[in-house]
Parts: sequence; C-alpha cells; structure tokens
Amino acid sequence: MTCKLMLLLLAVFSSAAWSQTLLKVKMFPGAQSLPVLAAVSEGIFARHGLKVETLFTVNSQEQRDGLAAGDFQIAQAAVDNAVAMVELAKHDVVIVTGGDSSMNEFFVQPDIASYADLRGHTLLVDALNTAYALQLKKILLMNGLKEGADYKLNPIGGTALRLKGMRENKAFKATMLNPPFSIDAKAVGLKSMGSAVDLIGPYQAQGTFVLRSWARANAETLERYIAGFIEGTRWAVDPANKGPAVKILVERLKITPEVATRTWEMLSDPKLGLARDGRFDMKGFENVLALRAEIEGSWGGKAPDGGRYVDMSYYEKALQRVR
Repeated sequence: MTCKLMLLLLAVFSSAAWSQTLLKVKMFPGAQSLPVLAAVSEGIFARHGLKVETLFTVNSQEQRDGLAAGDFQIAQAAVDNAVAMVELAKHDVVIVTGGDSSMNEFFVQPDIASYADLRGHTLLVDALNTAYALQLKKILLMNGLKEGADYKLNPIGGTALRLKGMRENKAFKATMLNPPFSIDAKAVGLKSMGSAVDLIGPYQAQGTFVLRSWARANAETLERYIAGFIEGTRWAVDPANKGPAVKILVERLKITPEVATRTWEMLSDPKLGLARDGRFDMKGFENVLALRAEIEGSWGGKAPDGGRYVDMSYYEKALQRVR
C-alpha cells in the first residue's frame, strides 16, 4: 500500500469519525435486538457514519407514542405496531425492513392440560390490540375461546414482564413468549403448546419502522442505518462470531451464558431464526393483516393490500451499499 493511499484512507476514516450522524433506536430487550446491538458494539454502524444510541422499551404503547413524538427516529419491533399506528393513532409510519417470524411460543401454566382449561382465566399480553396479542387471540379462537366471553386479557407489558407475571402469579394462565424468555419459561416449568408459526402460519414479526416524513427527509441516513442493520444481522448469525454474540446477549439482556448460548442457536437457525439479511416477508405480513382484520374487525373484516404500509426502496438501496 502506498503512502498516499494510506493517508487517503486515514483521512476518510477520520472524517467519518468526526461526522457521524446521531440516531436513537428503541426496541424490546429480547433476542431479536442482537443485530442492532452487534452493529453498535462491533463498529458496523460507525463504519456507515452513524452513532446509534439503543433504548429499550417497556411496552408497545410507550414505543409507539415515543416514535410519534419524535423522541427517537427508529423503532425495531413487531411491524403490526406500525399498522396500529396508522390505523388507530393515525400516524403515517412506514415499514422498511423485516427481521424474523417472532419465534413465539404459546405458554401456559403447568396445570393447564388443554385450551379448554383456559376458560374463565386471565392471560397476559403486551398491548391489547397489536402483534402478539392478536396471535394469542387467534390461537384461542381456533380452539373455541373468545376474548371477553371465555377469558380476560391483562396488558402487563413486554415479554420480560409477561414471563415475570406468569412466574409470580399462577392465576395468570397463558401468554406468548420468545427467546430468551421462552428458554427461561421452560426451565421454570411453564409448558409450551406450540410455536406461533406452526399454530397460525407464516408471520412477519420484528422489523424496522419510521415516520414516513422522517424517511423522506433523511433517506440517505436511513439507507446507511439499514445497511448497518443488514451487516449486523449477518454478523450475528455467523458461527465465527458465536462467542462475542453470546457475550453481547449476556451483557445487554442480563441472562446467563447458558441461556444466551441457546438463544444464539435459535437466532442462527436458518429456518426459524433471524431472516436472512433482515428481509421482509410479504406473505407473513399478509397474515399479520388478515389477523387484524379477523380479530379486531379492522377494514370491515377485509385486509387491505400490504404495500400501503411498506416501502422497501430504502432497503434495496441499503443492500446495494452492502454489496
């Protein structure tokens, strides 16, 4: 390498270091946060000229309200929350990446032998009208149980709070859990009735969504963020990075190395784990909308075209950056 080229590279890296764009990202403290956490800790976002601050949310409502208020620029969560923001709160948000299929399982207390045993009991959800609560309602409806008539819902909050509630109060009989919490749930005797995708079909869960106005005004910044997210996803599932990836999960999610290792194995499963390059699953998203139409009665019971909530042009340009 010539001296001139070395100086040029140093100038480029020095310029990037001093001109990083600050972004705030809010997400749940779960396994699906690994690509973003890795992109921060491994300097991937920094290489794209970004200084990313990660914030953990307590529940979906807090996250949705914060995005609408401009408290942060980017939300990483189940994309049905974006649909809820559009349809219920009338905020113009747009989904710009995929992420995973939720890896959710339907968990019950040890004394529950069948779905019928849930009749008359209280079940735990995050928010009443989005994402995994709709998964739970659909699973129960398929087994002859209707909300209100046959069971009650308690919107206690995010996955960690739902597991805590199930462990501390045996009167709470069921909830949806994903890793690492699903691993802990099995360890303490809670019983899985099956995975969500096996019970209700394909599902587009975790993804990236932003205010559409912000995306338009900051398109190049958003593309750089998505490029970092794609690279973070690749890094997270690479077997060569298993050790440092497990360490990130232990430190940021406050879980044991054993649980973190099992969590990484689930995340890196090509079939059930993180979507390759954070790609968006339109078929899974159509199921998301179908659930909302059926369970919540949205759009008069007929799901609209998913394209109205999605803009993958930022993702495609980001993918070109990575390539």
